[in-house]
Order: sequence, then structure tokens, then C-alpha cells
Amino acid sequence: MIRKIVRNILKFLKLEQTIQSLYLGYLRFKLSAGLKFMSLFAWSGFLSSAYYTFFSRKFDREHRSVMKGMLQNFKASKEGKLYSYQLIRYVHALEKGLSMKKRRDVFALDYIQEAISIYGNILSMGDRSPFSRDQLTWADNIFTAYFEVTSGHEIIDKAKAKFINLKEVYGETPKVYVPRMKSELEASGVNYEQFLSLTHQRRSVRWYRFEKVPDEIIDKALEAANQSPSACNRQPFQFRIFNDPERLKSLVYLPSGTKGFAENIPNLVIVVGDLSAYRYEHDRHAIYIDASLAAMSFILALETLGISSCPLNWPDLKIREKKMARELTLKSWERPLFCISFGYPDPQGMVPHSVKKPLETIRRINS
Repeated sequence: MIRKIVRNILKFLKLEQTIQSLYLGYLRFKLSAGLKFMSLFAWSGFLSSAYYTFFSRKFDREHRSVMKGMLQNFKASKEGKLYSYQLIRYVHALEKGLSMKKRRDVFALDYIQEAISIYGNILSMGDRSPFSRDQLTWADNIFTAYFEVTSGHEIIDKAKAKFINLKEVYGETPKVYVPRMKSELEASGVNYEQFLSLTHQRRSVRWYRFEKVPDEIIDKALEAANQSPSACNRQPFQFRIFNDPERLKSLVYLPSGTKGFAENIPNLVIVVGDLSAYRYEHDRHAIYIDASLAAMSFILALETLGISSCPLNWPDLKIREKKMARELTLKSWERPLFCISFGYPDPQGMVPHSVKKPLETIRRINS
């Protein structure tokens, strides 16, 4: 309102064009001075860190979230608490070791004992375990296969004895989740032309019929997303689904790019990453990569079910991040990654074509 009044006054005084020229001159000066200033700090990692310590705080939230996640991970290990992410990582590492063509007779000495200890903790929790029955069977199968092909080392023998004791207490498990030949896997029947057609069919749709998508439909799409690869099979993300009109009112305006159609969003996914899945800073971007792989499978699965969608930009802006953290009651090591609107498409709604880059501009071979 105030901005509109000021604009009208400037227009009346015929100063609007002058003010705009002065403002554009200021922006050009700021850009030039900013480039020179930043170029002084871009020469080394030390100077870059100094810049983001004293002149810009844009990475503060990421630094804090990464450190909080690492702290959570280390505390869980140090205090001997159950830590499911770590067990998933260990079992997956064993699974990869068992899948090697030139498999070593002795491997995993640095973590096999801890892996069996965490597994025992999870079994002792019974119904309170964060692991599903399938995950427990998977862990048991991989441990069994590991101890069948390795022996003759003190560390392995101790871990094997503890594992056998656990089996005596908690019973045998069917052998169903072990490495196998790729040729033994069932073919889907989907050919390339069909898949390519699906990718062309998928377009970012912003106009929907305002109705909820049934939970069973969403679960089907999530089942497909759940098969996506992730680093060490940790799957460090959650898909938070919202379709309550009252909740949506406070959420649909938080992502960028929803101006003009936010009120038409009947269903919203907020993908949240969990940085406590990692012990080291070099893994900090895995939440974005793993969640994106799953999200694309989710989007394509929705398309096969007659549901359209639109990925929504999530900028790393302090005000928006704080609002999202309050809305979702996020822990300090949990970060909103991006949002996806979805729903039954409005037959009268327009869809951008969005011509893609030529293949030769995104493809480089051996260079």
C-alpha cells in the first residue's frame, strides 16, 4: 500500500523515470564493486571461508544442520544407542562385498562386530524396532551369507558366535534377500519407447481439480519411489504429504514459483532430508541427490496413475526455512529439500511445453 502511494507521488511529480535511472545506476555500481570485492576472496578456500564468516552468513543454516546431524550420529554410536542408519549402511556394505566377482575371503573387519551389536539392539526392541520385518530378514540373510563365506579370523569368529547366539534367541529367518545374478531378476516388460513416451507425457501441471488424491494412489507412487537407489541404501528422506485445506493455506506459499496458482494446489509433498544419516561433512549433499532420485520416480509413477504434478523450487532463504521448520516441527538436522504439488489435472488448464536442450549440449563422451 505504502509502495503504491509513493509510486503515485513520484509519477505526479514526474520523477519516476529519474528515480529508476538512479536506481539502475546504483545496481550497476553495486554489481561492479561486488565482483571486485568477491574476486579478492575467491583465490583460496581460506579466503572464501573468511568471506562467508565476516561478510555473508548465507551458509550458516547448512553448516549448523550438517554439524547437528554429525553430532546426532556420533552421539548415537558413542552412547551405544540403537542407530538404524548405521546398520543399513553396514548391511549394504556387506551385500556389496558379497556381490563382488573377486570376493575376498576376509573383509569387513573394521565394522562387522559393531554391525552385529547394533543388530542385536534392534532385535531386542521387538515391536518398538524402527526396522520392518523385511529389513530384519534382509539383515539376517546378509549376515548369514557373510559368515558362510568368511572364516579363520579372530574378529569374524567373535562376531559369528554373537550372531549365532542371536539366532538361537530370536529364531531362524527365511532366506529370501541375498545377492543374485542380474539375469535372475524378473523383467518388467516396459520397453524404451514406452518409457520415453511416459517422459514426454509428464509435464509440470499447475492447474488441478481441487480434490484429494486417495491415500492408496499416493502409496502406489511412493512404493515406486521407494525402489530408487540411495547411497548405502540409507534413504535419508521423508515424503510429507499434505491435503488438508487448512494446512495447505499455510504451506503453499512457502515454496518459490507458486505465485498465481498456489490456491489451486489440492495436494502437496514436502521432501525432508535427514542429515543425521551421516558422520562426515563430505556426505552432506547426499540428501539432495538421494531424495531427487526418489522424487523423479514418484513423479513418473503418479503420471501412470493419472495424477499430474509440478516440482516446486525451494530457495535456501532464512525466513522461509524457519517458517517451514515451524510448520513441520523439523529437528535441527532435518532440512526441507523441495516441494511437489500434485493432483488430478484440470482438463481446461494450460501446460507449458518447455523445449529441452539438444542432446549434444548435455552429452560429452570421454572428455
